[in-house]
Amino acid sequence: MKLTKAQYGEIAQFLAQVVPPTRQSLRKLKDRFPSQSQSTLLSIFSQEYQKQIKKTHAKHHTPEATEAYYQRYLNGVLKNAASPVLLELANEVNFAPSLMSRVVLEKFLQEQDGSTPSKTLINSMLRDPSQIPDGVLANQVYQCTVNDYCYGPLVDCIKHAIGHEHEVLLQEMLLGKNIPFLAEDQLRAKGYDKTPDFILEVPVAVEGHTIHWIESKASFGDECSHQAYLRDQFWSYWNSMLTSGAVACLGSPSINEVHLKKSRIYFLRKLNIFLLEN
Repeated sequence: MKLTKAQYGEIAQFLAQVVPPTRQSLRKLKDRFPSQSQSTLLSIFSQEYQKQIKKTHAKHHTPEATEAYYQRYLNGVLKNAASPVLLELANEVNFAPSLMSRVVLEKFLQEQDGSTPSKTLINSMLRDPSQIPDGVLANQVYQCTVNDYCYGPLVDCIKHAIGHEHEVLLQEMLLGKNIPFLAEDQLRAKGYDKTPDFILEVPVAVEGHTIHWIESKASFGDECSHQAYLRDQFWSYWNSMLTSGAVACLGSPSINEVHLKKSRIYFLRKLNIFLLEN
């Protein structure tokens, strides 16, 4: 889909008032912008919420904060072990439920063993709460995971699956158009370090731009994320290949992007193309 900068700004401004990421908040968002698809709104919602969490992340990890959260958890489950104590606490302090469960789990393990648990151990328990040696806490962590739309192992799995799906769809589109290409695994076998998803063996011209490579991003391409991808990935592609390319996103506000028509080979349903110019 295609959004104007004004439309995107309106959604972002509305999101600043709609937190935390709950089903109720998402319903409000859909009711406010009925013409936008749920997948687009959810993707924008996730990115805006993550920006907010990054700004306040440090205050939730001070010794005072972690101790206060842990005591709130203990007192809450003492009164009613079946109630979603951690989830409600996370919503109350406007912190991602999965991140709240990580804070409390780490504090719990410290209290049990007297030492700081490894990230590997914590990540393993978050992915599989049955490993947590306390049934009540395991259930609390599970509740946080399944009710978090922006963070956590479940969200990570969904993002990975969607990303892989869009890479497969893009590959099928290239094959259907008989465009020769090298995929990422082939490029790594040739010794490339950072690689786009596809390098076109025969470049194509799109609306006056010569496209040598394509990177698929199964997320909403706002201006901030484009700048981050440019810094972390795309300029390295340019430096190593000295060529221009295209980036496929789930949607983008129309700022410095070229949107291709359905007849163009890069159009992939809800995907728009952001072109890096020569």
